[in-house]
Amino acid sequence: MKPTFRIYLQHKGEIHCWKKVRYILPVVMRPAAAETAETATLSYKMDYEPSFLRTLFSLILVSSLLDCVLSEVDAFPDTKTWFENLLPSTMCIQNASIESVYGIMFDAGSTGTRIHIYSFTQKYPDQLPELRKEIFESVKPGLSAYADIPEQGAETIRGLLEVAKDAVPSSHWKKTPVVLKATAGLRLLPEKKAQALLSEVKNVLEESPFLVPDNSVSIMNGTYEGILAWITVNFLTGQLYSQSKQTVGILDLGGASTQITFLPQSEETLEQSPLDFITSFKMFHTTYKLYTHSYLGLGLKAARLATLGAVETGAVDKQIFRSSCLPKNLEAVWEFGGVSYRYGGIENGESGFKSCYAEVLRIVAGKLHQVDEIKGSTFYAFSYYYDRAADTNLIDYGKGGILEVRDFERKAIEVCDHMEGFTSSSPFLCMDLSYITALLKEGFGFKINTPLQLTKKVNNVETSWSLGATFLMLQSLRISN
Repeated sequence: MKPTFRIYLQHKGEIHCWKKVRYILPVVMRPAAAETAETATLSYKMDYEPSFLRTLFSLILVSSLLDCVLSEVDAFPDTKTWFENLLPSTMCIQNASIESVYGIMFDAGSTGTRIHIYSFTQKYPDQLPELRKEIFESVKPGLSAYADIPEQGAETIRGLLEVAKDAVPSSHWKKTPVVLKATAGLRLLPEKKAQALLSEVKNVLEESPFLVPDNSVSIMNGTYEGILAWITVNFLTGQLYSQSKQTVGILDLGGASTQITFLPQSEETLEQSPLDFITSFKMFHTTYKLYTHSYLGLGLKAARLATLGAVETGAVDKQIFRSSCLPKNLEAVWEFGGVSYRYGGIENGESGFKSCYAEVLRIVAGKLHQVDEIKGSTFYAFSYYYDRAADTNLIDYGKGGILEVRDFERKAIEVCDHMEGFTSSSPFLCMDLSYITALLKEGFGFKINTPLQLTKKVNNVETSWSLGATFLMLQSLRISN
């Protein structure tokens, strides 16, 4: 049986096929490959008009194969026939081979609500879709700030849905799933208030033209937050496809919680870690056994409350919470989680890095599980790690960069010992940098020279848990894979 040669062209996201061409394959692939090959496929991805492509491709192919064709003319008794077959006048669109898929994921965090609108290209039914692009938008404050006025909180979601309607073609609205997952901000609320918020949000989603799956609005377990962020980063960096399995760990510092997730290479890590720190899941036909944990109450803003001593007492009229991590003459009001806190420095007391570090160290000392393996591992760090590094010019805000743990400590010393010069940026800057230093060094146990890749985006996509969650959502709905 003569082998068949098919030519495919991709034009503006659609794959066009030309009729099969016989006899060419033995000329192009010889000698061994032609003996066993039944079909070969040549893909050309050019963004020009099909009519122009026919002409261009014919010139390229004829030029490159002319010598071979002439040398084997006996194999082609009718050269006119094969050349006409190469350039038929009709084309067929293979709609079954390529499809646009969309997914909408809301990240309802403690400090803001973010919408991620992903568009994918589904080229093959038996494979995961390829990420094409992401559209990202956010609003502040977070849903938890509307604990007593849930209807107003839900209205912030309605506004973000308008962004999604502009981003997703109307022809895809009914089959584009929309999901909202709340994180630590709502986990810290009383259950009754949290559920009231989620109920109002669910009503808004169901009024939208998008597909609303079961359990579309929920509070996400902190462990899943770390796992999904790990999937996102390793997918975007190509590590999930790597044969070496040299994945990267992730560190996420939110407002109310912080997560650490990595793939252990040491059996000792698996054996000596608490059982609830090890989680297995299967993806891309591979089973991953991850070390992951979310520390509720150790996010950056929750740590501020703890450092100020406001966690146990709450906000009290006229009470001022003071810290040596703040400028001595400062008195101000801070809004967090819908509550107003009055705070300030210690006018006649100590200030500076040494006294501030002692305060924040009490927040993390003995509260985190430490693993020796992480000292030599590669980690990506984002959220408030990124923001505070950018705020103090340790990294470029748009590009990110690589820092060592001691870089945070060095900057904390600089800021804390000259606090008055940094108050215009944030009165909490000294406290935040000192806390990050203590969390990394004394909490997780990183070495001072451990490098951290601070990244806001990879390949122009946000490094959050939302992409990983969207993949799993699409799989569960059988839209992909």
